[in-house]
Amino acid sequence: MWAFIARRCLIMIPMMLMVSIICFGITELQPGDFVSQYLDNPRISPEQIRLLRESLGLDKPAYVRYGMWMKGILTKWDFGYSFAYQRPVGELIWERMGWTVAIALATILFQWVLAVPMGIYSALHPYSPADYGMTFIGFVGVSIPDFFLALILMYLMLQAGSTSIGGLFSTEFIGAPWSLAKVIDMFKHIWMPLIVVGVGGLAGLMRVMRGNMLDIAGSPFITSLRAHGLTERTVRRHAIKNALNPMVSIAGAELPNVFSGTIIAAIVLNLPTMGPFFYNALLNHDQYLVMAFLMFIALITQAGNLLADIALAFLDPRIRMS
Repeated sequence: MWAFIARRCLIMIPMMLMVSIICFGITELQPGDFVSQYLDNPRISPEQIRLLRESLGLDKPAYVRYGMWMKGILTKWDFGYSFAYQRPVGELIWERMGWTVAIALATILFQWVLAVPMGIYSALHPYSPADYGMTFIGFVGVSIPDFFLALILMYLMLQAGSTSIGGLFSTEFIGAPWSLAKVIDMFKHIWMPLIVVGVGGLAGLMRVMRGNMLDIAGSPFITSLRAHGLTERTVRRHAIKNALNPMVSIAGAELPNVFSGTIIAAIVLNLPTMGPFFYNALLNHDQYLVMAFLMFIALITQAGNLLADIALAFLDPRIRMS
């Protein structure tokens, strides 16, 4: 097991190097740079624009800027400098990392706690009214865009008389020190991001779990367990355990999807996460901030897949990591 983990961690090094090259190339293909937004400003002369481009290092060839960026990461753990915010990229990302990770993990927990039992119940009662109802909910959840669902919930809350919509805190608690009242206020707000961000994944996971259970329930080994006289409860336990294997594999991709797939919803809900931050960086041609975010998504994708493989090995003894 430890040898497998060590090999996977070593493989991640050249993979991250390849990702860094791809990320840099993609940002280079974006037309213009950070200074381009000042070209139409009559108050800034061409000479000032030239000096600004030189001060930011944008006058250097692409391969030179890439080498300087990678050297900073490898030697100083420095991901570059944000042109728009005039601060190190690492500081800006770290400030928003806490809420981003907290909301992502809470969303995944919300999805799994509901999706697994709903999928099991739907598979054990196929073509029943409950099964049709959950199937309908699943299709609706997959079909509705998360930002549109956010707008619907915000409208309903306003119609119900709520005066604090969006964000994670009411106005009086923003910037205030932590207290019991602030924690309670956070729980009054966080349910909406969990539903908006998690309902699409919840619906998909529920349908996958239902399909897995139906496939396992009709497999020969389930028939063999019943033929050996095992109780129905024991048979269902074995069926659920085997049906969870593909779900664990899917879990590796859930974390990066939650991080990167809900940018518009986070903007609508005014969440202090990295999604809106990344969107603004794209608009401002803030190259190093964009590349750092893309590298972060690649890293958690590989880490998520590694954790999914380890969890799958513990869940299913038939799987051996050599």
